[in-house]
Amino acid sequence: MIEPPPARTVRLAFVGDISAVANRSAPQCDPAIATLLGSADLVIGNCESPVVERPGAAMGTKLGTRHAMTERFLAETLAAVGISRDRLVLSLANNHALDQGVEGFDETVAALERLGIRSIGTAAAGPVERVAVGPLTIGFAALTLWRNAGAAAFAGRVSMQGEPARWPRRDAVDLTCAVPHWDWEFRHFPQAETRALARRLAAQGVGLIAGHHAHVVQPVERIGKALVAYGLGDFLGTAFARQPWPGRIGSILTVDISADAGTRGAVAAYRLHPFMRLRAGDHEHLVPVEALEDRMRSKVEGRLTAIFP
Repeated sequence: MIEPPPARTVRLAFVGDISAVANRSAPQCDPAIATLLGSADLVIGNCESPVVERPGAAMGTKLGTRHAMTERFLAETLAAVGISRDRLVLSLANNHALDQGVEGFDETVAALERLGIRSIGTAAAGPVERVAVGPLTIGFAALTLWRNAGAAAFAGRVSMQGEPARWPRRDAVDLTCAVPHWDWEFRHFPQAETRALARRLAAQGVGLIAGHHAHVVQPVERIGKALVAYGLGDFLGTAFARQPWPGRIGSILTVDISADAGTRGAVAAYRLHPFMRLRAGDHEHLVPVEALEDRMRSKVEGRLTAIFP
């Protein structure tokens, strides 16, 4: 936190994994969540499902579920949740990026371009990609430590560069933000190796880290001046309909970045906004925790208190 608060800030909103696995149609979204997302200068999320018109790979494999979503589904979802395409950045650095093969990866990149959505995490763009957000320039370093396809297929397509000492100089950015696809799935508390990588990132000047892959909400902490959100959970469900309730808790992290001369690029304020994904027919309904019915709200708040004591 910066005291006194800066006069000018840029707001970033980070969401978790976006997938079509648990939604046959676009989700419903509580107006409070849509308003929150609409208040951000930039929304950053993880594109967990390749964007293809006709999936060419079977859904079930030994590694789990192969993902896919259509361009129409993504566009309708963004409209439903209040995210403007020109204020959205999606990471393609995840283990499902090649679920529909190399052709599906290329089709995803082309689909996002058609929709006017910026992507990060491709090897071709390099380990750190610059994005202008108002008066600031943010350097996004999206990477995955996991892959569901062979190394040769991933090489040259998906960023897996997780050692910041090897990244190029970042003199031209106000803030470096890492978006790692890391840690183990369905565990609320990150592994020691994940925390060690977070410390290395912070030591190399990364000021903000927002992670994915665990599919459940994980802690937020400060490492020196760096803010680390280990896992935001899913934004849209990556598991089928009968998912236990703790896996339905997601979160949105809003971070205000100073644009003032003396503190430019520093984290001025942040807040985690938990929500619940409830079943609603063939799709999910995104609801703030405070709007849940009493019994479910008590359970969710108890779980969040255990994660964020």
